[in-house]
Amino acid sequence: MERVRDVSELPKAHLHLHFTGSMRPTTVLELADKYGVRLPEALTDALTSGEPPKLRATDERGWFRFQRLYDAARSCLRQPEDIQRLVREAAEEDIKDGSGWLEIQVDPTSYAPRLGGLIPALEIILDAVETASRDTGLGMRVLVAANRMKHPLDARTLARLAVRYADRGIVGFGLSNDERRGMARDFDRAFHIAREGGLLSAPHGGELTGPSSVRDCLDDLDAHRIGHGVRAAEDPRLLKRLADRGVTCEVCPASNVALGVYEKPEHVPLRTLYDAGVPMALGADDPLLFGSRLAAQYDLVRRHHAFTDEELAELARQSVRASAAPEEMKGKLLAGVDDWLAQPV
Repeated sequence: MERVRDVSELPKAHLHLHFTGSMRPTTVLELADKYGVRLPEALTDALTSGEPPKLRATDERGWFRFQRLYDAARSCLRQPEDIQRLVREAAEEDIKDGSGWLEIQVDPTSYAPRLGGLIPALEIILDAVETASRDTGLGMRVLVAANRMKHPLDARTLARLAVRYADRGIVGFGLSNDERRGMARDFDRAFHIAREGGLLSAPHGGELTGPSSVRDCLDDLDAHRIGHGVRAAEDPRLLKRLADRGVTCEVCPASNVALGVYEKPEHVPLRTLYDAGVPMALGADDPLLFGSRLAAQYDLVRRHHAFTDEELAELARQSVRASAAPEEMKGKLLAGVDDWLAQPV
């Protein structure tokens, strides 16, 4: 068998990781026991077996099941120390996978009821990120995400708050949850506020719905990056547009398969996007539920799509270039990619 370089040693940036979904399974189980939370059987089975729950989010019932499991895990986060633990462990896992920069995505309204309100929740999260970054050495920032299932006015409130705390480590503004609900244009004012405040625009699109969802993110939200974006592969003209504008797709291949967007890993159109010149940043999405973290995404691409080490190195470079990392950090990571590629095999 041909020898290859260790992808966990490849310097990279992680741009698509959700807050609750970043937790270690053991942490969820321990916190559930601590607070007397009865987890759904499907979640407990997945956490103890290491196998992702059987979900098919391409229909609304399947997406509801996914959200139910996610909400159950989130309900175990009740105290500031739980938030601190989650963030520290997420940083530690990323470092093990070769990440030098992490942008973790969070909707603070989901945690506000148990943490004293929206502003206290956000401040607890930002403090935890600052502490974890300092203690572990991982470059770490926050992307605040609005929820498509809520009113656009809520998104505007979040956008204003995100801009207000930009000097505390918020670098971007997103839009998550079921893209079949809530048109992108309904949230254009919120994204305008965020962009005017200097934040990256990084909405989800092109996962559960087709290329039109990606076009809407470009046209209505002036996206710098697209969360997922894989369904753009179905429209060659859209691929060219993404490539020409340098819009990065945050592709999460294991997640796509676990949620039934594609049947098998080899069906995820990574090669189509890559060959079209669309920048990509591989992400783990929600490793708590999907069972694999960042380095595993690179392994998947190597194994199922025959990406060479040179191509994997280019994917790592694309992730770094698309990040909000300072130029000095980008330079360090890009030099590390070259060093990785220079290693003998």
